[in-house]
Formats: sequence, structure tokens, C-alpha cells
Amino acid sequence: MDFDLSEEHRMVQKAVKEYVAKEVIPNVREWDINHSLPYAKIRKDLAKLGVFGICFPENVGGAGMDYTALALACEELEYGESALRVIISVHVGLNSCGIFQWGTDEQKKKYLGPQARGEKLATYGLTEPSAGSDVRGIRTTAIRRGSTWVLNGQKQWISLANIADNFLIFAYTDKSKGASKGMSCFIVEKDFPGIESRDFENKLGMRSGSTGEIVLKDVHVPQENMLGVEGEGFKIAMSCLDNGRFTVAAGSIGLARAALDASVKYALERETFGQLIGRHQLIQEKIAKMVSGIESARLLVMRAAWLKNKGIRNTKETALAKWVATNVALDSANEAIQIHGSYGYSADYPVERMWRNARGAVIYEGTNEIQALLQAEYALGFRKDHPLRKEMPGFVG
Repeated sequence: MDFDLSEEHRMVQKAVKEYVAKEVIPNVREWDINHSLPYAKIRKDLAKLGVFGICFPENVGGAGMDYTALALACEELEYGESALRVIISVHVGLNSCGIFQWGTDEQKKKYLGPQARGEKLATYGLTEPSAGSDVRGIRTTAIRRGSTWVLNGQKQWISLANIADNFLIFAYTDKSKGASKGMSCFIVEKDFPGIESRDFENKLGMRSGSTGEIVLKDVHVPQENMLGVEGEGFKIAMSCLDNGRFTVAAGSIGLARAALDASVKYALERETFGQLIGRHQLIQEKIAKMVSGIESARLLVMRAAWLKNKGIRNTKETALAKWVATNVALDSANEAIQIHGSYGYSADYPVERMWRNARGAVIYEGTNEIQALLQAEYALGFRKDHPLRKEMPGFVG
């Protein structure tokens, strides 16, 4: 495994870092207070940077780079604000990667191309009021009527629910066959009749970002918008989650770095008992813990990226990276508040926002309890019959 970044990787890293420093960090507090992002501007900015299509080939509208570049972009975006990385997680990781892996040539041309170029925003609709970690518990249904499918159901905790143009919606097409064979996936456009969406308010974290629900009432979706074949929805959902988890893990390193940098800055300014708090060994221990966590998490993310670049199965490795990196981000933000003392409890300093944002990442894209169970089941050999265990042509999960 080569740990050196290519010149192209460094260019991406530098470009996104400069964008965040100039356009994000000066505005992030106002966005958080107002519970709003300037999505139209951000979409144009990220499209110009090539982030929306960063890991896709040029022949489908992408930038022709790889998953290492995607990880670097996510890390730098979340260094500034988690809600920006979330855009990439749902648009690229959960939606576009799914269409790239499972879509027909026509679907790639109609949906992936515009999404990779940033002309359309996309998201992923799996979670429901009664189904989070238990994916099998979804209740959305799709009933075939001639050349169309009629979808009914409700999705919630969907990032970009009220912003996205396109959704991947998962529904039972034959519940009698169970989730592994009775669930299917559909590409649904926001303008299809019967779609309703709204944002949730008063979230603990990710306040500037759009998170909400999608309600489907007799939504007619043409047969050609089924992703994969009937009954493959569960496999598609799991493969998309692999990619989404990868972006969350990468972004979490950025948040942890931001918490570290804020702590170092404060520790070199604040004095107690006649000296800088950075001279106190307990403060040094907290900072050292952040450093070790960040470096460890980055190695796991880069290993997952390396596997993805080679087209090797990485469900286990990506889940481990997500588990470790999100815990590192939450622990780093928590320690940053402690280092700042009462100031860390105030919105006048950024570390309380970092903690609020980090708290969500240990829940979404599969709770960290689920990630822990995955590692145990792989170690115990219990996952040999996992629906995605078999090699599949073109698998990039």
C-alpha cells in the first residue's frame, strides 16, 4: 500500500481546503444559527471543484479520479462544516455510486451524468419511522401496474429531503419473499406527482443542513427507473451504505482535525496558574489522544480507499473505518470542549458546534453499535451468507 498522495490528490486537497477557508469557515456560525445553507451557491461551488463526480470516469461525466480523492475532499469539507460533507455523502456515496454500480447505460446518461456534473442534487431514501438499523422493517411498497410502479410510503431523516432533485427510494415489491429478495430500488424524481417533502427543525446538530422526510402518495415510477432488477433492492441498499459510510469516516477525520486545531490554538493562548494551559500535562494528554485518534482513523480510511480503488470488497474495512473515525471525531470534540472549559460550552467558540455535529455521525449510515456487530460477526465467521458476500460483476462496494 502506497501512502504517498499523487500530485492530482494534492491538488484536490489544496483546492477544497482553500475553498473551505475562504467560503465556509467565515460563514459557518451564521449558517448554524440560521439553520440554513445557501444550497444553490454551494452546489455551483462544489460542481466547479469537481467534487460531485470526483470518483467517476470521465465518460459518465465524472472527474476521472478515485476514492482517495473523494476521501480527501470529504475530510476538508467537514473540517469547515459537517453539513457540506453530508451533501457529498448522500449525493455521491449513497446515490450516484449506486447508479454507477447498478444502473443501465440509459440511467447513467439520464441521471448519473447530470449528478456528476453537479447539475442535479440527489439523495437516498431508506430510513423510515419504523426502520432505521433494521432495514427489513421498511413499509414503503411498490405495486406494478402495467409499465409503471406505484409507490406509497414515508421516508424520514433524509438528508437533502427538501433540496434534492432525485432520490433512490427502496420499497417492497414482494414482501412475501423477505427483504433479501422482495425489496427493490427506484430512481424517483422530486417532480413526480405525489411526492411531498419537508425539513425537520430543532435538530441537535447539523443545524444548517437540510434533513427531513419524504412522503410518497401513489407516486407512479416508470419501469425503466427501477435500479437493478426486481428483488435486488436490499443488495443495492447495502452497497450504497458501504460508500456512504466511507465518506462519513473520511469526513470525521476533518472534524477531529478541526477540534484539535481549535484546542491547540486555545491551549497556546489561555493561561491558568501562571502558565499556558498547553503546559499542563492533562491538557497535553487530551491533545495527544486527539492526534493518535486522527492518525489511526486516517490509516483505516486510506486502507478502505485503497481497496475501493482496486475494486476489492471492503464492507468490513469500511465499517471499521466508520466506527473508529466517528468515535474519534466525537471524542475529539468532547475533549475540545473540556479544554476550552466554560468557553467550550458557548456558541462563541466553534467546538460546541463540532460536538453537536459529531454526535449525529455515530448514529447515521448505520449506528456504531451496528458497525461493532459487523466486526464481531466477521471475526466469528457469521457473515459468510451475507447477501453481498458473493463476488458480483462490477462491484465497487
